Amino acid sequence: MQFIADDIKKTVEETIIPIINSLINGTDTDEEIAKETGIKLNVVRKILYKLYDLKIANYKRSKDPETQWFTYSWKFEKEELIKQVREECEKDLNALNEELDKEENNMFFVCPYGHIRCTFDEASDEEFLCECGEELEFQDNSEVIEQIKSAIDVTKSDLDSFTEKIEQ
Repeated sequence: MQFIADDIKKTVEETIIPIINSLINGTDTDEEIAKETGIKLNVVRKILYKLYDLKIANYKRSKDPETQWFTYSWKFEKEELIKQVREECEKDLNALNEELDKEENNMFFVCPYGHIRCTFDEASDEEFLCECGEELEFQDNSEVIEQIKSAIDVTKSDLDSFTEKIEQ
């Protein structure tokens, strides 16, 4: 399964990144992007519409007066991407901070067989017994707290790095 996921990720990276780079460099029609990147036109169009759905690409439609065919001129929405990345990082940071607060301000008890993990209040409601009948044991969550703090640091670092690169 991991091989398939890695292959899909590689394929996506090999198609989306060149298309976005083409848009950033000013190439604006799907035909020009396909020619520039060597990616099949139908794949370019699918990706452009996916980017449009994500609101990080936009297009203008114009009609050729001679052929009466429509031409789509695409534009990469850098500011929208920046906004979405920042919002996602802030959402992740909020969730991590809430999780950290819960871990730091509660005592936890676990089933020795891994069935449940609960706070002191939840454990006392169940008379410190798991549904399997085993007595719940105190869990030292200091390692969990350190993992959350580490994830917060990584997320902050990623956001700072992203902001720094964008502002260049």
